[in-house]
Amino acid sequence: MLRTLTATRYVTPLREGGSLPAIVEADDDGLYVLKFRGAGQGLKALIAELVAGEIGRALGLAVPEIVFIELDPVLGRSEPDFEIQALIKASEGLNLALDYLPGALPFEQRNALELDPLLASSIVWFDAYVTNVDRTPRNTNMLFWHKRLMLIDHGASLYFHHIDGQYQERSRNPFSAIKEHVLLPVASQLVEADAILKGRLNSTVLQQIIEAIPTAWLNDEHFEDAQAQRSAYLAYLLDRLASSHIFVEEAVNARARIL
Repeated sequence: MLRTLTATRYVTPLREGGSLPAIVEADDDGLYVLKFRGAGQGLKALIAELVAGEIGRALGLAVPEIVFIELDPVLGRSEPDFEIQALIKASEGLNLALDYLPGALPFEQRNALELDPLLASSIVWFDAYVTNVDRTPRNTNMLFWHKRLMLIDHGASLYFHHIDGQYQERSRNPFSAIKEHVLLPVASQLVEADAILKGRLNSTVLQQIIEAIPTAWLNDEHFEDAQAQRSAYLAYLLDRLASSHIFVEEAVNARARIL
């Protein structure tokens, strides 16, 4: 179960993010990177952040703790930036946040050569599975924290749910965007990673993750209700898991072309 906290102080914006996330303090005295529901990407970016992040955790990859955070617009009254004021006002209610990692160092492309090939392959497999288009040399979305590689920012995953309600039709997409992955050159054990990681996901694990999505966030007009949308997510993820050889083959072939 994800914890639900309340934001008590707006600390500072993180302007390198396109959705203008921010560091906030919560009622447990911890600091978190808040992803606003009122940002341009909307609620589906929060759903992707939650689902992909928790799948990564289930696979044994390092992802900062994900929490729900209740936000009161009053926190923005003293903020001089009108854009930030408007964003906070538009994000009243339940938002998503990740544990802030103080002192973390950004992952750079040259660091890839230092990684264990199985770890690199596992991250490539994970990103291909959740169709994450945002782990490129330009934007690696990885941090070193206490010498551990942490995966962050998965709001650009599950891009199929921005297209239409026919989720199942997208489940066997080979994901050609994997050719841009920053770790692909060192991901020499993709087949081995596939054999290991498929065993860590099943209907029970995936259903628990999907059930964590707040009902109020499931408002896709293509579905009769929230439960129908949950069922579509689950069916998509299960079929994509069963057909992982499709995106693994795509990644293997893409890697062969760049070596």
